[in-house]
Amino acid sequence: MLKKPNILVVGSFMMDLIASTSRAPQSGETVIGKKFQTAPGGKGANQAVQCARLGARVTMVGQVGDDAFGKIMTDTAAAAGVDVSRVSVDKNESSGVGHILLEVTEHGAQNRITVCPGANFTLTLEDVAWLETEIGKYDLVMMQFELPMEIVEAVAQWAHNAGVIVMINPAPAAPMSDKLLACATYISPNEHEAAILAKHSIRVDNGINFADVELVSKAFQERGVENLIITMGENGSVVAGKDGIHHTDCVKMPHIADPTAAGDSFVAAFCTGLTAGLPQGEALAFASHTAAITVSRMGAMPSLPTVGEVQDLLRERGYTGFDPGELDALK
Repeated sequence: MLKKPNILVVGSFMMDLIASTSRAPQSGETVIGKKFQTAPGGKGANQAVQCARLGARVTMVGQVGDDAFGKIMTDTAAAAGVDVSRVSVDKNESSGVGHILLEVTEHGAQNRITVCPGANFTLTLEDVAWLETEIGKYDLVMMQFELPMEIVEAVAQWAHNAGVIVMINPAPAAPMSDKLLACATYISPNEHEAAILAKHSIRVDNGINFADVELVSKAFQERGVENLIITMGENGSVVAGKDGIHHTDCVKMPHIADPTAAGDSFVAAFCTGLTAGLPQGEALAFASHTAAITVSRMGAMPSLPTVGEVQDLLRERGYTGFDPGELDALK
């Protein structure tokens, strides 16, 4: 029997400014774009909204500026069911902005993202100090690297001390201390980030080489990480740890509209499924189906599906790892 989990997200808010074009410009070149739009996002806020739309109880900790973008982003998260009462406002700094260049061709869409963190980077340890005594009431805490690293390390340590599951989504890529890794129950790099950190690549010439996955996983375990999740694009994803190695295939959609929030959607769905009561392998499949819907839509937060939509796709694709009807407990 699944249950509604209680998830804490400590992370960023970013207003995404999205310019679509059929070809990205070269240095010094100007091209005519197809479309421009804005969409609320930020890795932390995306993950919080995705967890909430999948049925989790979610509290978001972060910071926005005292401006229109900040209000739009917090209002959007609140409308999705996220508790934003712990989101602070910096009256002297603008809200974070993500500039996204989306190159759309007949082969799909590729993005290039530049982040201007704004108020996200003025959040202080004092602002989050209340978590040291209250973090134990959550089932899991999710963090990314769009906040000051000292906050990520402190919150991870508090959660670890309290026996709370810690998910570190190491994006944008940044150096990680042994102190932080030792607090991570899960870490979720992509295949390239994992190879750099472990100093060993994963071969995929003839399908995923699981011996390589095991070596990479052991490299992380030696630094204190309990479980490693690796997203591998068209080769699917794996979770490796004390329960062995589980793999799920990439769930392909007829049309790829925007991959911007795919990673956030995936890790949020995995965390929701896991803390709701799904085993690792089934939580991985739940995450893959969730992210597949996300990439088929435009925008970050607007693209994130509800649990009902994920149930529909699981049934449509004939998934048998668990009964999609079990997800009714999250509604």
